Order: sequence, then C-alpha cells, then structure tokens
Amino acid sequence: MLRFILGRLANGLLVMAVVSLLSFALFNFTGDPVNNLAGETATVAEKQQLRASLGLDQPLPLQYLKFVGRALQGEFGVSYRNLEPVAQLIASRLPATLELSAVAALLALGLGIPMGVYAGIRPRALGARALQIVSLIGVSVPSFVTGIALILVFSVGLNWLPSYGRGEVVQLGGWSTGLLGASGWKAIVMPAITLALFQLTLFMRLTRTQMMEVMKSEYIKFARARGLRERAVHFRHALRNTLIPIITVAGLQLGSMVAFSIITESVFQWPGLGLLIIQAITFSDVPVIAAYLLLVAALFVLINTVVDLLYVVVDPRLRVAR
Repeated sequence: MLRFILGRLANGLLVMAVVSLLSFALFNFTGDPVNNLAGETATVAEKQQLRASLGLDQPLPLQYLKFVGRALQGEFGVSYRNLEPVAQLIASRLPATLELSAVAALLALGLGIPMGVYAGIRPRALGARALQIVSLIGVSVPSFVTGIALILVFSVGLNWLPSYGRGEVVQLGGWSTGLLGASGWKAIVMPAITLALFQLTLFMRLTRTQMMEVMKSEYIKFARARGLRERAVHFRHALRNTLIPIITVAGLQLGSMVAFSIITESVFQWPGLGLLIIQAITFSDVPVIAAYLLLVAALFVLINTVVDLLYVVVDPRLRVAR
C-alpha cells in the first residue's frame, strides 16, 4: 500500500510539473501586464523599470525556474492586478470556494444517491418517473439560468434570500467562515443549489442505472432466497456493488465543483476563487493564473488518489489481488 501511495504521489508531481509548464507558457503570451499596470500615460523608461521590478525582463526559462522554486516554498510571486502576494490572495479566497463546494457536494451526494437507489429499485413507480423528469431538467438547464431563476424567485419576488455576497463572515485564525451565522447560511443556499443541481441529477441517474443492473444479478436472487430483508439486500449487497462507478464519477465531479465554480460565483458575486480567476484572466495576471492551475492540478491528484484508496476499501477483491 505504501508503494502504491508513493507511486501515485510521484505521478501527481509529474502531472503538476507539466501543468505548471503549460500554464506558464500559455498565459505568458495572453497580454503584457506592464501596459495594464503602468497605464497609457507612463513613459518608456517607467515601463522598463516596472518590467525589471517584476522580473519580466529575464529569459522565459529563468522566469519559469524561479516560479517553480518559489512555488515549492508556497510563494507564487506578486499579483499584477492587486499588487499583493498571490499566496495571500488565494488563501483569502479559498475558504469561500471550499465551503460552497462542500455544501454543494453534500447536497448532491446526500440527495442524488438515495433518489437514484429509489428510482433503481422501483423504476416503474410514479415517484421514480417524476424523478427522471426532474433529472432531465437538471441536466439540460445551464447553471447560470438556474441561478438567475433562483434570484428572481427567492430574492426579487419573495425577498427571502440575499442575491449576492457571502453574508456575515467570522475569522477563525486564518480561516474565514460564513457558516456560523444565519446570514451566512441564507447567502449560501442558492449558490449551493445552483452548483449542486447538475451533479445531483448526474449521481441520481448513474445510481439508478447501476442499481437496475445489479438487481438482476444472481447473487441478489440468492440473497433473497436466503431470507434476507429487502433493506439488507438493497443497501448491503446491491448498493455496495454499485459504488465503484459512483466513486469514480463522484471524485471527478467533486473536483470540478472547486475548479469550475466560476459561473456560479459570477452569478452570485461569491467572493471565491472562481471570481478571482475571471478577474485574473481579464487582466492577464499570470502569477494568479499559474497558481490557480497548480492548485486545481494538486486537487485532482489528491482526489484521484483518495478514489483509488476507496476502491480497495469498497471492493474486497481488490484487497485480495493487491
């Protein structure tokens, strides 16, 4: 097991090295940040001085090596737009995105899997057919349309929930959270539903399909012949054997919640990484973009490693093989 984990970490480091190289090479040519920082009235000498202070007058390989060296120490340079350390900037936005993604993931998994189990056990029931219709709507409607509709109904029409922001935030050391007060929970409801809706319907449809296939298996018939209760047959035997594909898809989708929450955060003006990366791309803020891509790559590497470990926990055959 230790060899397996070390191998995964080695592969992850290789992936992150490639991502860092590609991101630095790609976004280094999206625009000249000196023109944005200095303004149109700056002289040539002032622009050259600013370029030298940012290290942009050095060869690209040297810039990349310095970037990697600082990244290994947790430093990603200074933001061209905000003129503050990138690590500090990301650390201030990361709690908002992680909290939003965590609440959305709980909604998607906590509702999607039980709904999928019900629809798979009773595929011809009226409730299962209604869930199928709802899942089609959830998959088809874009997330920004869902967010705007929620704002129109619950903010503009009913005035129940705030349409933007994070509510009152409490600082717990270096972590800021809005989940300790009523205003924070009210603020996160609509963004979490918007971010979770597509994932919820995806988990429901996947669980339903796997459950319908597993329920036709021979070992399910033998379990019933042994006189086991239906609940034990459904959850102890059937559901457990559907978890491998569910875990695989869940790992990818939960990572994408953090990486691609850009639209949701833009609609609700949620002060997280998604809103930050949009501003960075608009301003050609290379240090922020490169640091964000490295963070996303590290997140997916970590999630994939955890998913591989969960395979061994869920499926005893893999433990025996290993």
